[in-house]
Amino acid sequence: MHLVPSERAGRRSIDGHRVCDAIAAIGEPGHVHAWAERFSLLSDPGRLALLMALHRTGPLAVSDLAIATGMNDPAVSQALRLLRAAGVVAGEKEGRVVRYRIVDPITSDLLERCKPLGRAI
Repeated sequence: MHLVPSERAGRRSIDGHRVCDAIAAIGEPGHVHAWAERFSLLSDPGRLALLMALHRTGPLAVSDLAIATGMNDPAVSQALRLLRAAGVVAGEKEGRVVRYRIVDPITSDLLERCKPLGRAI
């Protein structure tokens, strides 16, 4: 059990080799934290709905996203502000209209897997 930190080395293990595999799979705490932050962006139903709409349709303006998701314009703007700060979306200004699109390829890959589940969770 060469990957087990010294403060946990004295604990009883059932499958020691699997513990080392699990530790290797978890990786660095910083990587786990980065993935948790990414998933937290997707955990809000409003933000997820916005991202799903953008992923499937391409660039959309705030008002169109509000209609599509059933959210109000300020809520959409606030969610997009958070997603923009996280580097997930970017806005493209055309005159007075700003259309948002997904710019993060990892988020796009995750959204590609968001198919209807067939039942509510």
